[in-house]
Amino acid sequence: MIVQTIQLALTPVFVLVAIGNILNILSTRLGRVVDRARALQAMHVETQGPDHDMVVREIRIIDKRITIITRAIRLMVLSGLSIGTTVVLLFLEGLLASDLNLIAAITFLASIVLLLFALVLFLRETQIAAEALRIPRDYLELERDI
Repeated sequence: MIVQTIQLALTPVFVLVAIGNILNILSTRLGRVVDRARALQAMHVETQGPDHDMVVREIRIIDKRITIITRAIRLMVLSGLSIGTTVVLLFLEGLLASDLNLIAAITFLASIVLLLFALVLFLRETQIAAEALRIPRDYLELERDI
């Protein structure tokens, strides 16, 4: 019976590994965004006029990105906790010979839903980052043949 329980618990564990990998990506992105925020904060007091406005605009974008990444991380962690709960329920079911399938299915479904919401936030954050990195057309000098 325990062998079947271990086999049954493998799928949620693979999802947990994926969640861990995505959390690693999100925390790396958050670290980079925070580093950029610190650099911009230093520039904030040193700039004036149009340069200052540009710094403030970027700080606002950075603030939005930090908020989105933090929410995505929170959802990922909740998803991981839900997966862990699913695994515990599967083992309890095997050890106690009780029917916890419905509860395990609900916690697994909840973890997948949380994972999907976190991925949507991740997608949104990457879109904001890409928009912020657009190169102004003036720098492209498209009127020139090179």
